[in-house]
Amino acid sequence: MYKIMQRIYISVCLICLLVWFGCDSKGQPGAVTDDKLRVVTTIGMITDVVKNVGGTRVEVTGMVEAGVDPHFYNPTAKDVQMLGSAHIIFYNGLHLEAKMGDILAKMSEDILTIPVTDAIDRSLLITHSEYEELYDPHLWFDVSLWMQVVEKVRDVLSEFDADNSVLYRSNAERYLTKLVELDEYIKSQVERVPSEQRVLVTAHDCFHYFGMAYRFEVRGLQGISTTTEVGIADIQDLATFIAERGISAIFAESSVSSRSLEAVKTAVKAKGFGVEIGGQLFTDAMGNEGTPEGTYIGMIRYNIDTIVYALIEESEL
Repeated sequence: MYKIMQRIYISVCLICLLVWFGCDSKGQPGAVTDDKLRVVTTIGMITDVVKNVGGTRVEVTGMVEAGVDPHFYNPTAKDVQMLGSAHIIFYNGLHLEAKMGDILAKMSEDILTIPVTDAIDRSLLITHSEYEELYDPHLWFDVSLWMQVVEKVRDVLSEFDADNSVLYRSNAERYLTKLVELDEYIKSQVERVPSEQRVLVTAHDCFHYFGMAYRFEVRGLQGISTTTEVGIADIQDLATFIAERGISAIFAESSVSSRSLEAVKTAVKAKGFGVEIGGQLFTDAMGNEGTPEGTYIGMIRYNIDTIVYALIEESEL
């Protein structure tokens, strides 16, 4: 029944979309007549990139709000209208916005619709046995890879709105310098954690890019998508891993329920070992707008500080 209702919902959104396109024509590259370039993005991390690169020239609106899981997100009628009025749409791709796929595909027929991960060499992306022929979409946890996304956004904006390309390139250069500093900060923080303690256990399996870039072993209770169901066997397997490895802290996520992670904590205790939830990390969604964690840089800094503090503190008790 759920799948039938979902198909009906998508069909209604697509009908609304067709009506919208029938009433309004969209500009093509170089045809921007408004004071600002209208850009719509899906996840907050992309929104933040566009804000930094586009500056005052761009009016950017993000669809997925703080604390909302993009794996589950269904676009609303308001979203469809917003998408239909955009000059450019940026989304992650790699099946992250799975439930938006049909609408984004329809949008691409009339509006410049860009999956920012197309900028990344496929040899640098992580494959996963859970999803054959698909890649792990959580590449923002490797800052060096996310810098390539910044370059992609810069190039798209510069080509579409060539009169302001100097502005976009200048803004991107300034932002990329900050990301280089962020990458170095993460590396320096990681060095504070002894190598044998660099194990990151979270609610879902989204930190593999982080692990590869910064030399952490990572484990998640759910798969790379939060749509994956968690069973008792999954909880017991992870609890055994934690107890056997003597892992002192595990981490909840702001956009994922912590109920299953609490069950893991209880299961570990039953095995004669104690593990604490070391804090809540921002994973598929950033923090609230206006807070440090409501920016990509602030989110990543908060995460690494939380991870390092918890692992060091718990190991010293």
